[in-house]
Amino acid sequence: MDLCFTPARRLAQLLRSRKLSATEVVRAFIAQIERVNPKVNAIVTFLPEEALKAAKAADRRKPVAPLAGLPIAFKDMLPTKGIRTTFGSPIFAHNVPEADALIVERLRAAGAITLGKTNTPEFGAGSQTFNAVFGATRNPYDLTKTCGGSSGGAAVAVATGMLPFADGSDFAASLRNPGNYCNVVGFRPSPGRVPAWPAANPWSAMSELGPMARTVSDAAFLLSAMAGPDARSPVALSEPGSIFSRDLRRDFRKVRVAWSRDLGGLPMDPRVTRALERMIPVFENLGCVVEEAEPDFAGAVQAFETLRAFIFVNRHGPLLKAHRDKLKDDIVSNIEQGLRLKAQDIAAAEGMRMQLFHRMRTFLEKYEYLLCPVNQLPPYPVETEWPKEIAGVKMASYLDWMKSCYYITITGHPAISVPAAFTDAGLPVGLQIVGRYRADFSVLQLAHAFEGETAAWKRRPPVSVT
Repeated sequence: MDLCFTPARRLAQLLRSRKLSATEVVRAFIAQIERVNPKVNAIVTFLPEEALKAAKAADRRKPVAPLAGLPIAFKDMLPTKGIRTTFGSPIFAHNVPEADALIVERLRAAGAITLGKTNTPEFGAGSQTFNAVFGATRNPYDLTKTCGGSSGGAAVAVATGMLPFADGSDFAASLRNPGNYCNVVGFRPSPGRVPAWPAANPWSAMSELGPMARTVSDAAFLLSAMAGPDARSPVALSEPGSIFSRDLRRDFRKVRVAWSRDLGGLPMDPRVTRALERMIPVFENLGCVVEEAEPDFAGAVQAFETLRAFIFVNRHGPLLKAHRDKLKDDIVSNIEQGLRLKAQDIAAAEGMRMQLFHRMRTFLEKYEYLLCPVNQLPPYPVETEWPKEIAGVKMASYLDWMKSCYYITITGHPAISVPAAFTDAGLPVGLQIVGRYRADFSVLQLAHAFEGETAAWKRRPPVSVT
């Protein structure tokens, strides 16, 4: 178990120096999965025999690839050649792709060994990880609570030492939300930082791929293998992933930082506010100049919900006619909303998105970072599909309670959820750090400095150690 909680960077060093074999590492993670996964249901397709075979083959080669010998399980939204990929949907319960997604191809080429797939809500829709194929994934800090989503299986697997790190994707909140709820790091990078293929709409800048890990350093390590240009993605950034291998240390004296407790008036559970307000002195101790402020998020709801509905038609529209009875109600609602849109609705939403981007951009010319909550409430009961009320305010849909994340999504700026604190009941509360456009490395630097002061990430979930 100690091996399973060894930082991924350290494991990679031990593998390169042959002080550990890939077989030893993979066997340790297999044992942890067999012990813990029945309690949490995070890894839904498990391939121990195939992984051991790959590990033994890796041991016969010189470990030169950066992730050589390290295990990973891919989110069940990513096509994996020869491995069942369900997208969390009964429609694809027996789907076995003939080709890998770009990111799967890239991480395998970097030496990562596939252990299986991690759970996700149906088509990644919603920040609660459950589906009709595999059921719900449970929060390792309290098995009666949700782990968040949609990269919930990935977050739980990392938090419990079943994986050293994991991939995820983030549309509304899907890397940050489960990172927050499971006391791990979830990083949504800038659009195009991690190229996506296949993609229904490769020009969209709404849904992004990114890393999850127990520490910021390990998230940067995985991102160094995920990021970089690819001709199949027309929006891919040209910078190589190797830029994320640099030293994350930085002097933050006199750096101006904005703190917003509710992003301009969102309903906020007092347990979240109390936990995060205690964290502000940490940034002052780092030398930052902290002020209370946030940009104007007017139009964020209309822009996000309109463009999301449009994208749902693009991605899933044909399924509505052929498989309506197999789609969950929230997905049907999103597709139907998209089908009702008019050209002027989409044009107005794009205009609002442009304004939101520029308001955040100019705001971050004054402040280098924005600090704010990740989620508006702590983890809630796993049987609840989505919270119907926060701080006395009723939520109208499954998207309503994700505003503290999707307000940032619609601006296109990089954002990270980093472990920060715990409620009195022992539930994780993460902090969201938003940085300047394409300043992904800078976001990682402040998150790294923050976690070094708090060490909240070191508190392991009870289910992983009992």
